Amino acid sequence: MSIASLLGFSAAHAAESSGTSTHGGFLSMLPMLLIFVVIFYFLLIRPQSKRAKQQKQLLSNVSVGDEVLTAGGIVGKIVQLKDNFVVLNLSKDSQLMIRKSSIASILPKGTLEL
Repeated sequence: MSIASLLGFSAAHAAESSGTSTHGGFLSMLPMLLIFVVIFYFLLIRPQSKRAKQQKQLLSNVSVGDEVLTAGGIVGKIVQLKDNFVVLNLSKDSQLMIRKSSIASILPKGTLEL
């Protein structure tokens, strides 16, 4: 069984459609189109929106004193919050200002030894 026959294309169908118009051509393909839309929704759109919602919730829960991991792999403790920026304490002497949106996760308390 070939892919063309699974999709509804066959030599008889091709010969029939070349000479005359078929009735219900679009209606016969409509269920397959709907199945593809449902598959795309559950495999692509829904998981992406869930991740975006979780990231937004994570960023709204960030507070001073949290130990965070950035998207670039930098680990630090938040010492100051600004509108879109966060100041991280990396060691006793160094601080780094990053965008708040680059925070990937909040680490458990006591992970860092500063």
